[in-house]
Amino acid sequence: MNKILIYQIDSFTTEKFKGNPAGVVLNADGLSDEDMQSIARELNNSETAFIFSSANAESDYTIRYFTPSIEVPSCGHATIAALYAKALEDHLGSCILRISTKIGILPVEVEKTDHDYQITMTQGAFTLSPAFDDDQTKKLLSALHLSSSDLEENCPIQIASTGHSKVMIGIKSRKILNELQPDMSALIKLSNEIGCNGYFVFTFDSDHRETLTYGRMFAPAIGITEDPVTGNANGPLGGYLVQNKLVDVQGEYFEFNGRQGEQINRLGTVNVKVTVSDGKPELVKIMGNAVTIFKTTLLL
Repeated sequence: MNKILIYQIDSFTTEKFKGNPAGVVLNADGLSDEDMQSIARELNNSETAFIFSSANAESDYTIRYFTPSIEVPSCGHATIAALYAKALEDHLGSCILRISTKIGILPVEVEKTDHDYQITMTQGAFTLSPAFDDDQTKKLLSALHLSSSDLEENCPIQIASTGHSKVMIGIKSRKILNELQPDMSALIKLSNEIGCNGYFVFTFDSDHRETLTYGRMFAPAIGITEDPVTGNANGPLGGYLVQNKLVDVQGEYFEFNGRQGEQINRLGTVNVKVTVSDGKPELVKIMGNAVTIFKTTLLL
């Protein structure tokens, strides 16, 4: 029997049972794709990260990510969780580690502070697709049960990505955000048409001085009805805000906090840092805290 070391970590929070839970398998060497999919389904988090020994000299580890139903190329909160668990298990000091993922080799900063850790993930290259046409917009609004008057006028509906794409939908009201009850079947159908599985609805309607946006993310096409706090949505949102000139960028740097998970009582905060060059996003980083829920051994 193989002894598989598993952590469950809540990311983007310091409070247990808040933020976004992720499974982390620390010693994934030798596991098959079927093994990993079965473990992810058993843990039933939105994503589980599997850490392998590095296969090359350019990286320290290889990480793969599975939802309960499929493998995905990258995941923000599961990366925060994976490096947090690794730091705890190996008693790491502050350092920069290079992880090999399906979207390339990414640096991850581990900062040790007061016997705890903060993790900063550099995300993949930022891309932004053209705005939705009228037909796509109509289908999306119908699936989300929104009207055109609910939309933030200056925010085009676009697919943004730093490795795992999301549709960005800006709306005016946090009340409307928290009352959303999307038609999941319609979102799945639209995902098949547009080639994007995630829908990030956000608003600037914030009563928190240090919080720019609140959001919710739905990805039913990959088995995630609602993701509590999404690094691969808040990160691309930063690039989207910069490229569409929706925020005032001073110099070559833009930073904000995005909160998510309020409606489902899993509130967490993602700190997003965007390096800007010639008015366009050049590099996106997300930073988060984390907290351990449990550590266990799976006999496989």
